[in-house]
Amino acid sequence: MSEQGDKLRELAELEDEKDVLTDELKRTWLSSQMISDEYNIATNLSKEFKINLSEAKKALNYYPQEYTIEGQGIPALVKQLRLKRRELKGGQKIQFTKAIDSLINAYSEHIDSCIKSIYWAASYEKPLRSMTFSESHLRKMNNFKNENDRHKVVDLLCKYWEADIQQRECTYTTDYAQLEKTKRTTKRQLKDFIKSSHQAYSPKEAIGEHITKMVCNDPGITCRELLDSLPRRLHRRSTPQMISKMAKKLDITIVDEQYFKLNIKKDINAYTAAFIDSDGYITVDKNCNPRVGLVATGNRGKAFMIELHKMLGVGKLHLDQKSPQDTRPVNRLNFYSQGDIHTLLTKCRSHFRMKGPQADLLLELIRIKKGHKKTDWCKDRQLEIFKLMKWYNHGESKNYDWGKYDVDIENITKYESNCKMNLMDELEGITVG
Repeated sequence: MSEQGDKLRELAELEDEKDVLTDELKRTWLSSQMISDEYNIATNLSKEFKINLSEAKKALNYYPQEYTIEGQGIPALVKQLRLKRRELKGGQKIQFTKAIDSLINAYSEHIDSCIKSIYWAASYEKPLRSMTFSESHLRKMNNFKNENDRHKVVDLLCKYWEADIQQRECTYTTDYAQLEKTKRTTKRQLKDFIKSSHQAYSPKEAIGEHITKMVCNDPGITCRELLDSLPRRLHRRSTPQMISKMAKKLDITIVDEQYFKLNIKKDINAYTAAFIDSDGYITVDKNCNPRVGLVATGNRGKAFMIELHKMLGVGKLHLDQKSPQDTRPVNRLNFYSQGDIHTLLTKCRSHFRMKGPQADLLLELIRIKKGHKKTDWCKDRQLEIFKLMKWYNHGESKNYDWGKYDVDIENITKYESNCKMNLMDELEGITVG
């Protein structure tokens, strides 16, 4: 048993070393990146280390928690302790001074960690230290997510750094004084920029922005968790009732007290096509009517269907349906209208990876139904499309009852060559002409 225990401990130590190494690799990689917005950096990080986007975003946000003791900031606490020290004498005063120095050293290490955690500005650590920024300034700087704000900060840091380097090589002349003025002006400009960027948002706007960010990053988060995640200055201004009302105004979907919001950075049509490919269907009913649908289960699936319905603006929701296996409730977003289906499939067609042939069949069927019902080949071709659709959707099933729909699987592919799209082009061209 002892040998097995030693082996387990060795494996655990190796895993810990691997995690540390991975974190170091990520930080080294981040320091080598060009300044860009948060989303682009997260996307590149996920590709580089083969992790999903959510994990990449979490890896970027390793800024230390605020250093406080019983809710009080360290600078204010040190000031109070120094005032208290005046009342002491002798050895007690010496011991008290050592305690204050230890607290200052710990806080200094904390500030170092804060500077290093701002990955896009970590290369400019020297000017940041020279400008003696407070923890609140650094925290606000860490919240800059877009490329323009980050470039502005870095430009001012570089300007300060250059003036500082030149000043060291100068004697006490007019040039030295001018460089000192440049440093003071640059430092003031940077502080004003950080301050103005955050004053541009009212507390209500800041709370709304935080709620949206947290819901997108952590789908299913509750109202209480949202309240607890708010920064201290915003937490005092919020209540669960306020957050609930604000979430509704932000068009966030609430399912069983869990908050969801679909955050799609890419093309919504590409996203929908991928969902239909994986958890959706394209088919034809027994009356040769086109049907498209998406299926999801559970609370998260329900919220996803509601959110997607809002974004697409078409379709009909069927929520909390009983599943055939009597497991989690099934939620569907179905499309019945020929116009809606035609619009949806036309926009998604170029993005399909698996169900492209089924989409082509429905587009052909809708076109026949809309403009060529009176042709002598209309009914025959609709029947062929029905059988082809069964073959495309169930061709890999060994136990499917093909006889039920009179499908000859040996000769089914001959229907593919009977596509009427070119013929309809010719007929419509004659009509238009």
